Amino acid sequence: MVAEFLLSVITGGGIMADRRHLCIVGGGIMGLAHAWLAAENGWRATVFERGRIAEGASIRNFGMVWPVGQPPGQPLATALASRRRWLTLAAEAGIRADPVGSIHIARQEDEWAVLREFAEQGLELGYEVGLLSADEVHARSPAAARGLIGGLWSGTELAVDPPAAVAGVARWLAVAHGVEFHFGTAVSAVETGCVRTADGRVWPCNRAVICGGADFETLFPQVFAAATAAGLTRCKLQMLSTGPQPAGFRIGPHLAGGLTLRHYRAFEICPSLEAVRLRVAAEAPELDRFGIHVMASQDASGRVILGDSHEYDAGIAPFDSAEIERLILRELEYLIALPEPTIDRRWHGVYAKYPAALQFAAEPLPEVWVRTGPGGAGMTLAFGLAEQDWCGAF
Repeated sequence: MVAEFLLSVITGGGIMADRRHLCIVGGGIMGLAHAWLAAENGWRATVFERGRIAEGASIRNFGMVWPVGQPPGQPLATALASRRRWLTLAAEAGIRADPVGSIHIARQEDEWAVLREFAEQGLELGYEVGLLSADEVHARSPAAARGLIGGLWSGTELAVDPPAAVAGVARWLAVAHGVEFHFGTAVSAVETGCVRTADGRVWPCNRAVICGGADFETLFPQVFAAATAAGLTRCKLQMLSTGPQPAGFRIGPHLAGGLTLRHYRAFEICPSLEAVRLRVAAEAPELDRFGIHVMASQDASGRVILGDSHEYDAGIAPFDSAEIERLILRELEYLIALPEPTIDRRWHGVYAKYPAALQFAAEPLPEVWVRTGPGGAGMTLAFGLAEQDWCGAF
């Protein structure tokens, strides 16, 4: 009788006894990925997002789907699986997923050595990469700054527009897959068999997935206390963008500077990377202090998105730093030259990072999953991570 009563309180179309129901806490890219995989596997999916829109790290990023940054093996395979799903979204939902590729630019000999080493190993490891001369870099990107040695081309990177993409995926899931969305709805508790929302409603489900991003404590504080002790951290980044570039100017591929080699684990296969790290630490320790490396992407409107920095846990302040912005802009002068470089937007994002794995995964109660911490690579990994979860669940 209790189960029948719980079924009767479901609104928005009801739940059938022969169709399993997934409740998802969080409407960012990780939550959307699980909703899609659940629907593909024949489940009914309901997404709860406490904001009127998803407004966390999923919309505060470069819009880069970035397989080239993932280490070889399973991480790269996961990123490439996500890439395939983004291309499906482009074809079926009309969401921008532009295969622009990327160029890592070298201005120093030690950076060029890293790129040569990566290119020598990359094809056998599954990367779609090759070296470019300085002239070839400029032929592919009119925005690349002068004075460079060469670059590393990768053909796997996509450009998406994060706010439009996250909203568009939600709309498409609702229309094409019947996923139910409840925005402006906070979840107050998750138990085996149901989700409770702050308005007093009870939503029975066969499984719940909590994708709360950098919100560690709200629902299962004891789980996240143990996770943070194991290395789960919050990371704050500062970002900037120009206005739309004049006369339809496009930068072409995503661009990344030599500093970026320090940031992405893919380049740890290169013996010369240590020389880059030591040089930067000696010449510009302020860049290590704030975790600064520089990249550039461009959205559909022509805005060029620039960044970024990395501050962790106790180092995170509620206020943005003028010094960090100055350093980012200083280093960007060596990466990119734009017709209109004026900055007209500034923001920061906070995401969760779990160095021990591609994501933090826990099951605090039977059929209650916690999934967070893709480490700033949610746009790159979320769909592939959800695929792995759902393939392993049957």
